[in-house]
Amino acid sequence: MSEDIAQVINAEYIGDKVLASNSNASNEFYDKTRYGEPYHKKFQYSLVEALYLLEREKMQITKGKKLLDFDSLLRIAVKKEANFFIRYSAFKDMRNRGYVVKTALKFGADFRVYDRGIKPGDDHAKWIMFPVAESSTMTWYDFSSKNRVAHSTRKRLLIAVVDEEGDVTYYEIKWTRP
Repeated sequence: MSEDIAQVINAEYIGDKVLASNSNASNEFYDKTRYGEPYHKKFQYSLVEALYLLEREKMQITKGKKLLDFDSLLRIAVKKEANFFIRYSAFKDMRNRGYVVKTALKFGADFRVYDRGIKPGDDHAKWIMFPVAESSTMTWYDFSSKNRVAHSTRKRLLIAVVDEEGDVTYYEIKWTRP
């Protein structure tokens, strides 16, 4: 999906939310790429989406009268969300590969991942993705619960293992019958 838009999205960081007005730029970008979610006649962006768009120079974000740069928003996000860098690394890698990635909190997961060319609303996500640090450990109970979440939502489990440099290795797990 192309990310080419004519304008930069102007957004504000207000009360732990990144919001943009319902402008031509935010509407066009949402239609083409599914960044953000419609929210009370505006668009709301997750912190990973906002940071990614800021890094790619597709968004400008103000907090009060201050224009936030990448490092400023990253510092805010790391304080607000556990394992933010790990989650951001996996999000960025998948988006760079052409997948649409959306939050999956209501499913009990970090992200929903849509196959290339599929937009949310057109079809269901193919994967539930859980980013984990390469240095972390996962018990069989943790693994089983993640697998159950994927199975109960009729999606495949995607474990994104992020190393210290932010490089990501993916493991897809799916149920099979012997």
